[in-house]
Amino acid sequence: MEKPVVEESILQSAHEVFDVMRPRVSAEDLKRIEDAFWFAAMAHDGQRRMSGLPYIVHPVAVAHIVAAELELDANPVIAAFLHDVVEDTEYTIEDIRARFGDDVAFLVDAVTKRKKEKYQYTKQVDNFRQILDSVHYDIRALLVKLSDRLHNMRTLDSMRPDKQMKIAGETDFFYAPLANRLGLYPVKSELENLSFRYRCPREFAILEDQLAQDRERTAGPVRAFSEEIKRLLAEKGIAVRMETRYRKPYSVWRSMKEQKANFSHVDFKHYIRVIYEVPQAPWTEKDISLYIYSILSGHFQERPGSITNYIDHPKDNGYQGFHVKMLNPAGVWEELHISSDRMIRNARLGCIVERNEEWLERFKAVLQDMALHLGDRDFMEGVSSSLYNEDIIAYTPKGKGVILPKGATALDFAYEIHTDIAERAKYARINGNLSPLRTELHRGDCVEIGVADDVCPQKEWLGFVTTYKAKKHITAYLKHKGEPLFSRCPLCQPLPGDEVIGFKDAKGQITLHTRHCAEAVRLASENGDSIVEMDFPEDPTRLYPAGIRIIAIDRYHLLRDIIDCIVERRKLSMSELCTRTEDQIVNCDIHFFVHSAEEFRLTISDIAAIRGVDEVKDLNAEN
Repeated sequence: MEKPVVEESILQSAHEVFDVMRPRVSAEDLKRIEDAFWFAAMAHDGQRRMSGLPYIVHPVAVAHIVAAELELDANPVIAAFLHDVVEDTEYTIEDIRARFGDDVAFLVDAVTKRKKEKYQYTKQVDNFRQILDSVHYDIRALLVKLSDRLHNMRTLDSMRPDKQMKIAGETDFFYAPLANRLGLYPVKSELENLSFRYRCPREFAILEDQLAQDRERTAGPVRAFSEEIKRLLAEKGIAVRMETRYRKPYSVWRSMKEQKANFSHVDFKHYIRVIYEVPQAPWTEKDISLYIYSILSGHFQERPGSITNYIDHPKDNGYQGFHVKMLNPAGVWEELHISSDRMIRNARLGCIVERNEEWLERFKAVLQDMALHLGDRDFMEGVSSSLYNEDIIAYTPKGKGVILPKGATALDFAYEIHTDIAERAKYARINGNLSPLRTELHRGDCVEIGVADDVCPQKEWLGFVTTYKAKKHITAYLKHKGEPLFSRCPLCQPLPGDEVIGFKDAKGQITLHTRHCAEAVRLASENGDSIVEMDFPEDPTRLYPAGIRIIAIDRYHLLRDIIDCIVERRKLSMSELCTRTEDQIVNCDIHFFVHSAEEFRLTISDIAAIRGVDEVKDLNAEN
């Protein structure tokens, strides 16, 4: 192969990759890495980036990220050099296979975008599906793709604003959470901030300036506090190094949104690392972390309830550390992360340095199942909920830990335990307290799920679960059951047996209304062609919410008689009761569940016949 002419600066960058790999690979593999560079240089000869630079600059930069920042071995580095050859030149995947072997060919093929005349969903979604499907074979393909995206984001300033928005949006929605899930915190953080910079340049610049001012203002007290910690530990024979890590604009922006606060009211814009060497036996990392904590808490005021032990219970991306908040001498709470060198390296390299096979197989299974079964919108929603940025851990009464996304509910917990339990779930006990299934969980909660044989998944459940697994199983159950292909008008809330009419919107979705509903009358007058004739038959297994308002003369046992009528005579479940009495006149609102309009009418008739009841109104009829 005749070597093309390459600029000296590019050749120097390539040699930096070779130098990084030389101590880690055999002479044979180093020769293959060098051959990959020259092959890519030949294939891309004459091509230019949007910036005007020779195209080979990009593969060399991606290879450097794979080699130096992610510390991968020979074949991923070779694939990084070659990752755009098949997509952008005349060479085929078979050419790659013949020259560099099956493994490199697989990696290159996995990150090569498929060119199609017609995409199954959209070009972007099809590309995401292809990337995630590669996990079935090897997670290294994701790492090469992340490196490719990272360099593209680092050089995004050469693109048009519309292209910047597209690429930044993809990055924030897909690639940054993916890096987080793989435990690559520095990659995740850089991708988030680069995306934020190009999506919202004005907000980014403001926050960057505010953070710089905050860093200057706090530098002195932070330095003094760190030196005091180092001195106290040295007196006890513990050598540590201190690092102050300042949060990035995107992280602070997200906290501002979550806390509904301005910049000055967001706490902990930095944290301090206390890093020690991995201890010798019989000491463990937990022993040293707790010893450091005991020394510091004996000298500094500890913020009550601020400890988070990620050593015993790592995050799902593998992160470990011991977190605590303490008061510095300037009277400001500081967040301390007590970690070993090993933990710090793992936080940088995530799944690369210590692969948890159980986690990896679970991650693969979820992504493969999503790619196999979900459509365009559902697929992206599944990806988003599966690659969440934060997670919590809750426990069964027997102490089994269950990792869930932040914001998950007791019903999500039930589905993680077992589908059979979740499909019969009726209530939860959270830390011993009786709670609805929709209750949001927090890290450390102990959760017990109460079940009943007369319970089954309801469409409403989809409104308060967050995990992909829960949504998938609820949706599958409802489809198998034959859930009606329509929704009920939220104003008139028709019941089975009512005279109803349907209206189909532009997306083909049908909304059911009672024929006297004001919204139905408006739709019929504006868009009569959207009317669909519908029946709404009763399903003995399905209940619908209903509500009544009772006006009565107060007397002894009036409320007991009303409840007895609903619960004992009609065997219906109440969800809410609100009663108030003024000058012997009772106003009582009751919400309960019925099977049909006829059952609702009979219940109203029974209550109207109770002594002292003057009027019973349908609450929905008042809308």
